[in-house]
Amino acid sequence: MIEEIHIRDLGVITDATLPLGPGLSVLTGETGAGKTMVVTALGMLLGARSDAAAVRSGARSALSQAVVRLPEGHAALALTEDAGGEAHRIEADDYSEELPQELIVSRTVNATGRSRATVGGAAAPIGVLSRVGESLVAVHGQSDQLRLRSSEAQRTALDAYAGKKLATELRKYRANYEEYRRAARELREVRENARARAFEAQSLGQALKEIDSVKPQPGEEEKLDAESARLTNVEQLRTAAGLAQSALIGGGESDLEATTVSVLLDSAHRALAQEADDDAALAALAQRVRELMIQATDIGEELSGYLSDLNAEGQGRLSEVESRRAALKKLTRKYGADIPEVLEWAELNRARLEQLTDDPARSEALEEKLRTLRKEMQSQSMVLMDLRRAAAKKLAKSVSGELKALAMPNAALVVEVTEAEKFGPDGKDTVSFKLSPHDGADPRPLGKGASGGELSRVMLALEVVLAEVDPVPTFIFDEVDSGVGGKAAVEIGKRLAHLAQHVQVLVVTHLPQVAAYADRHVLVLKSSDSTVSQVNVLDSEGRIVELARMLAGHEDSEAARAHAKELLQSAGQL
Repeated sequence: MIEEIHIRDLGVITDATLPLGPGLSVLTGETGAGKTMVVTALGMLLGARSDAAAVRSGARSALSQAVVRLPEGHAALALTEDAGGEAHRIEADDYSEELPQELIVSRTVNATGRSRATVGGAAAPIGVLSRVGESLVAVHGQSDQLRLRSSEAQRTALDAYAGKKLATELRKYRANYEEYRRAARELREVRENARARAFEAQSLGQALKEIDSVKPQPGEEEKLDAESARLTNVEQLRTAAGLAQSALIGGGESDLEATTVSVLLDSAHRALAQEADDDAALAALAQRVRELMIQATDIGEELSGYLSDLNAEGQGRLSEVESRRAALKKLTRKYGADIPEVLEWAELNRARLEQLTDDPARSEALEEKLRTLRKEMQSQSMVLMDLRRAAAKKLAKSVSGELKALAMPNAALVVEVTEAEKFGPDGKDTVSFKLSPHDGADPRPLGKGASGGELSRVMLALEVVLAEVDPVPTFIFDEVDSGVGGKAAVEIGKRLAHLAQHVQVLVVTHLPQVAAYADRHVLVLKSSDSTVSQVNVLDSEGRIVELARMLAGHEDSEAARAHAKELLQSAGQL
């Protein structure tokens, strides 16, 4: 929902802020006051071509800026984030509990025609501004593009109108359609890229053969690194262990067994033991010396075993370890940062190798799968087309009924659903909205063969019928009341009010019957010298005065004021 529009130096508007809100807002004023500039300002935010002539005479640039409130997850928020901008959370008020984020979009056009756009505070290309704007606002006027201008948009609207049953069938169809596309791509690869597939298969086969020949194991690298470090220092280890063994129990590389720790401890123990019977303290010391002697002997024997192991492993084991490490290193250079990555690469590419194998049976299986899917999709597409045709008939009838109340009694909407030659993501048909302006006339695509006012009324009728199932947050109608009056004008007001129950609606109007239904009435007033326009939101008394002016040409007529009050009362606004 647009909360506020700020316009500066655009046409006859010097600087104006247009406050909006939920429901129906109308914009009125004398001819030439600048009402159209509001629509022009919105067009700028929708990415319309920049026009230097729209910049107010003497100004350097024109500005159009809108403050928009959006619900969580709205498409415009994602587009803004992609563009580098951001929306801001706002405090909840009486109508914003479901609109928790505020987005500011703006565009300036300078006197030379160059323009600059921002979305959520970030500079953005006009194309991005246009996509954001199209998700926020639909403008219906004589020179504006239609929201439902494309066949794809018309199909989307019709599908939303058709309801849940079609949505369920469409999901089933799309699942088969995507599977069909995947199978078709794979079959195309099998047929068209046989040489490239054979080369890739050969390369993968050699790589997997290399990996399998090495048979790497998780954690093997760390173990080998530790063993290599130990074996590389084997001489230093042997010398240290030998000296320690000789000092403790003799042997090894030393012949000084008489001076070993164990011999000296044995001598000390015997000397103390001879006198131990005469002194308890001496006996305790003799026992402690004996324990030291036993520990020295045990350690010396363990060192002997350690030396034996070192001698057994020798240089041959070191060579084996280094060779294995080199083999693993070769794999990690080619296929991954470490062995776990190498193993993961091998697992993934074994499956790929199976796909690449030029097996005639695989082509036959894919062809059979495609035949089955085509048969299922044909059946599903016929169901979708039948549902669309039923919905099209109902939609056309409802919209045509609305047109009769909008002073187009002989006009009719025609919604054509025709079978297409090829399957698409939405089925095997095309959808086209057409307008038959009178009985016997050939239906023509929307936007052709109708005046701006008629087209606006057609779009109003469509939007009223589609409002509950395919809404855009904000609708702008310009010249929707062109060429009508009296009862038809009242019906237009009623339908705009009905549409405004679901979305925000802004209408530029000349008809008091339409303006009477507004929740908010905005007056564009030109200054006495006709060079500057002001924008004011009218209170109840102001609305009576403006409606009287619209009815009688001057606001002082008591009869016109009475009629204005009557209009507001009948519309439920007084």
